[in-house]
Amino acid sequence: MRTDESGLYCEPGGFHIDPQRVVERAIVTHGHGDHARPNNRKVLATEATLDIMRLRLGVAAGDTLQPLAYGETLRIGEVDVCLVPAGHVLGSAQVVLEYGGSRIVVSGDYKRRRDPTCAGFEVVTCDVFITEATFALPVFRHPPDTEEIDKLLASLDLFPERAHLVGVYGLGKCQRVIALLREAGYDRPIYLHGALQTLCEFYEAQGVALGPLRYATARDGKEMAGEIVLAPPSALKEVWSRRMPNPRTAMASGWMRVRQRARQRLVELPLIISDHADWDELTQTLTEVEAGEIWVTHGREEALVHWAAQRGLKARALSLAGFEDEAE
Repeated sequence: MRTDESGLYCEPGGFHIDPQRVVERAIVTHGHGDHARPNNRKVLATEATLDIMRLRLGVAAGDTLQPLAYGETLRIGEVDVCLVPAGHVLGSAQVVLEYGGSRIVVSGDYKRRRDPTCAGFEVVTCDVFITEATFALPVFRHPPDTEEIDKLLASLDLFPERAHLVGVYGLGKCQRVIALLREAGYDRPIYLHGALQTLCEFYEAQGVALGPLRYATARDGKEMAGEIVLAPPSALKEVWSRRMPNPRTAMASGWMRVRQRARQRLVELPLIISDHADWDELTQTLTEVEAGEIWVTHGREEALVHWAAQRGLKARALSLAGFEDEAE
């Protein structure tokens, strides 16, 4: 395994993992746009990820799309490839590579806490673990999801005359927030910006129950008083949001731990709900996979490399460019 101008490359298998440029053969860990790039020739991923890529990219999803179920093994070149759940979003996978008696696991993006909308992260012991590091600083310790949902519901009780406009990313975060609200007993219709409709319908078609949903874009804003309205973060400042009665703006993101980020986005109600592992979950994972060598692909790399080196592990930062925080 090495890096080149397209990202992570497995030489004996002849494929890239989450390439940042167009390549001949790609394994894609999940459907977020910074990992699932368009126009690769041959693409391998879970069936759900391929479906999401078709929804988002159309024919640009790839010339040849090959599904691989969790736990199945496929020989590519000289490498045995297996996908296991990453717990990030629906269809997300870690890539397990077996070659020459050694095992490398590429995590992709992942989280460790329970998510009612996708399969949970599975620990796979390995020789080399290649991890993300989006929230790899000790300051990032995400509170329980239930506490953040309770904050939103308490605000609804306190301000029943105000629409609660919640910024959520379209793939994963949106559906997770809805599912957490349902688990908390909230059974009223939840209103959606039109940009969130397609993926919510896809999740429901995959068996993820989201309860009653309404589409807010074309409705009279006065109907939203006392309601929860979900929208992409980019839509929070759009003209349509101004039709709502004195909206209280919230944002569901791990970055809401940083007060300056919340102030910059004019967020009144920061909700620390992340689809990435926090500091404790990252270090827990490095301990549990028992790898002697750690590679860090993107994010706050230095702190995680330092943590690993202090414990006698070989660690290096790959500093791969092009990965963003779409799921946060």
